[in-house]
Amino acid sequence: MNCEALQTFRQQIHQLLTKAKDATFELMDAVMTTRQATSLAELSLSPMFRRQYPSTYEAIEDCRPQRNQLMQLCMKQIPIQKYIVFGIDHTPWPRPDAKTLKDRTYEHQGKTQNGVAIGQGYSTIAWLPEEHRLGSPETKSSWALPLRHERITSWESPISKAAWQLKQVLKHCSQKVLVLLDREYGNAKWVLATAKLEADCLMRIRSNTCLWGIPPAYSGHGRPRKQ
Repeated sequence: MNCEALQTFRQQIHQLLTKAKDATFELMDAVMTTRQATSLAELSLSPMFRRQYPSTYEAIEDCRPQRNQLMQLCMKQIPIQKYIVFGIDHTPWPRPDAKTLKDRTYEHQGKTQNGVAIGQGYSTIAWLPEEHRLGSPETKSSWALPLRHERITSWESPISKAAWQLKQVLKHCSQKVLVLLDREYGNAKWVLATAKLEADCLMRIRSNTCLWGIPPAYSGHGRPRKQ
């Protein structure tokens, strides 16, 4: 993406943020350029954020971005390919001390003592470019373009949320799609939830997973196998 195309893209993003869009846009730039920040106070000190500290809260409280239009705008940046590769992942956000935070859920977190933490979970679907060329075709990158990033509520599951997100993305996608997933989605629930979606899925499966197939024809000896 050249500088002119990037400038146009940023202007279009800015228009889709609706309320408090100036403060939100600068806060987004601060987040992307301040890797070590641990609080809003630190982000408000970023040179990219030219406003006072209270504007960080204004951006979060008042901004209501148009998510579907933002998703469609991002999808327009995807080039024509044989397959578009999407990645879906469930990310836990532990908030054990935030007792007033609404709708907290139990989240699997490997760093905790029992593997479970109280907080919120988020589901993300992103486009994964196969190559990132910087003068050399061998140059790889972990860069990805998020299309939807949403909280998993207490009445949803990671699988139901991810299947819904994939369905929304496919509505605006005319190319073949390959979805990459980790072992949380390598089960019958995911297969059934996405059976009617026009997408190929490649997922890991757990080491203790039992896979069942159609039994061979009866040989005439012993008890016939059950299907």
